[in-house]
Amino acid sequence: MKTATTNKKIRSRRSLSRNDKFTLAAFIGIPTLMQIIFLWLPALITIVLSFTYWNGINVSDIKWAGLANYKNIFFGTPVFYEALKNNLIWLLWFTFIATPLGILLAYQIDRKIKGHKIYETVFYIPVVLSLAIIGIIWNFMLQPGGFVQGVMGRDIGNAVSIWGNYSINTYVIMGVASWRHIGYIMLLYLAGLKSVDPSLREASAIDGATEWQTFKKIILPTMRPVNIIIVVITIIESLRAFDLVYIIYGTSTAWPLLNILVFQNFAGQGISMKGAAYAVILLVLCIGPILLYLRNVFKEDLK
Repeated sequence: MKTATTNKKIRSRRSLSRNDKFTLAAFIGIPTLMQIIFLWLPALITIVLSFTYWNGINVSDIKWAGLANYKNIFFGTPVFYEALKNNLIWLLWFTFIATPLGILLAYQIDRKIKGHKIYETVFYIPVVLSLAIIGIIWNFMLQPGGFVQGVMGRDIGNAVSIWGNYSINTYVIMGVASWRHIGYIMLLYLAGLKSVDPSLREASAIDGATEWQTFKKIILPTMRPVNIIIVVITIIESLRAFDLVYIIYGTSTAWPLLNILVFQNFAGQGISMKGAAYAVILLVLCIGPILLYLRNVFKEDLK
């Protein structure tokens, strides 16, 4: 018995040739190295620089600042709280409106409702476009003299100032951003729904369960891995929102976001390590809720 077991171990060890090991190491090592060089190393450098004064030119000019940049942000920069509010609005909108709509759309398409191919196509198109392109398209359509204003019967002389009215532009920007987000969530959920065993739905229907009961008691728990991904994506997409607002307003603080403040203080003549501090705050806001959510999820799995 021992000899047979030993021979199996020897054969399993010999199953990987030198070329196989090299290929395996390359597939694991190269992506890991790229992650370290282009993601984690810049993140660590940014964290360190957030505690310094520096104009971004000469390394010799770097001076230790301690918490001065953070104090300036929290106690001397009112626009920071306005940007935080806008990011929170974005997050709440995605969480309670855009993401549920994407899930509902995926569920209905999976049921093969009438015209499901049309809905799938319409909401898939913006997914392949960046938010910057979407911003250009909708900025062109909504500006005075644009397509939407023309349909409303308003020329340049009596056009509605959509981007200049805060009470309007908030909802317009959220709606435009949702167009892409709904399609993104739809694709993720559709992929997950394909893995749900059809016999579970049939058994639920035989027991007399309604569509909502079937979704709540069977499909939603089965889709738990996809739900985790969707929560993470929703939080990250909400907090890293930049492209759309930048296309419409540029670096203006007419509709500030944390990413806009990072860009303002990290590029051009206004470069300062206050931008690094903004980036660190944004990093904490992105990672914090995700880690807390994952901790609760895995804690329940271990019970």
